[in-house]
Amino acid sequence: MISFLTLEGKRALITSGTRGAGAATVKLFQDLGARVLTTARTRPPEMPEAQFVTADLTTPEGCVAVAEAVNSRLGGVDVVVHMLGGSSAPVGGYQALDDAEWQKEIDLNLMPAVRLDRALLPEIEARGSGVLIHVTSIQNQLPLPEATTAYAAAKAALSTYSKSLSKQVSPKGVRVVRVSPGWIETESSMELSRRLAAEHKVGVEQGKQMIMDSLGGVPIGRPSKPEEIANLIAFIASDRAGTITGTEYVIDGGTVPTA
Repeated sequence: MISFLTLEGKRALITSGTRGAGAATVKLFQDLGARVLTTARTRPPEMPEAQFVTADLTTPEGCVAVAEAVNSRLGGVDVVVHMLGGSSAPVGGYQALDDAEWQKEIDLNLMPAVRLDRALLPEIEARGSGVLIHVTSIQNQLPLPEATTAYAAAKAALSTYSKSLSKQVSPKGVRVVRVSPGWIETESSMELSRRLAAEHKVGVEQGKQMIMDSLGGVPIGRPSKPEEIANLIAFIASDRAGTITGTEYVIDGGTVPTA
C-alpha cells in the first residue's frame, strides 16, 4: 500500500514564514495537515492573524513573545523550523564589518534559534518526541569574502550549536537536523545581487553571475526554488524520517564540491 507523506496533527512553529522558502514551507506544512504558527516583524495582509505572531526575533523579548504564543495557541509544539536568516552587512570584506555589523549578523542568524530552543525544548523533552530543524547555509563552507563573511560565520555557529544540541537531546526522543541550502531564488538573494551590482557598477544579471562565480558555479545551472527547500524540510519533519538526527542535508544544486 502506498503511504503518502503527511504532517497531519503536527503542531509547527516556522519562523520567517512570510516570503521565500519560509512562506513555501508554511504553505506545504498546512497542505500536509499541520497546524502552523509563523512569525515575522510585519504580518502580510493575506496572512490570517490566528496563524501569525508579530515579533522581532533578533531581540530576547521577541523570542519570549513567540514562545508564549506557541504555548497559548498551539498548546505546545511538535516541529520547530528555524528559517530566519539573512544579511544586511555592507560589501567590502572584513574592513566593512565593525562590531555593530557583527552583532547584527549574530542576532539575526544564531540567537533566535538558541533562545527559542531554550524556551520550547523542556516541554518537547518531557513529552519525548519532537523535531528541531535549523536552516543553515552552504556559506559556512563557501563564504563570499566580499559580502557575507559575518553571515557565513554566524551560520557556521548555528550549525555547530545544532550538532551539539542533537547529541544532548536525541537520546530523549528529540530529533535535531540541519538543512543547508545553497543559492535560493528569493527576494533576499536578489537584493544581494543588486547590492553587488551597485557596488561594482554593473547590471543585476552580472551581479547574479558574480554570486554564481563566487560559489564556483551551480552544476545544475540554476538556483533552488523555495518549494524545493520546503519539500526537504517537510520530509525531515515527518515520521518517515524517524531515525534521522544530528546530520546536515545540503540542497545546493551540487555547488559544494566533495571528494
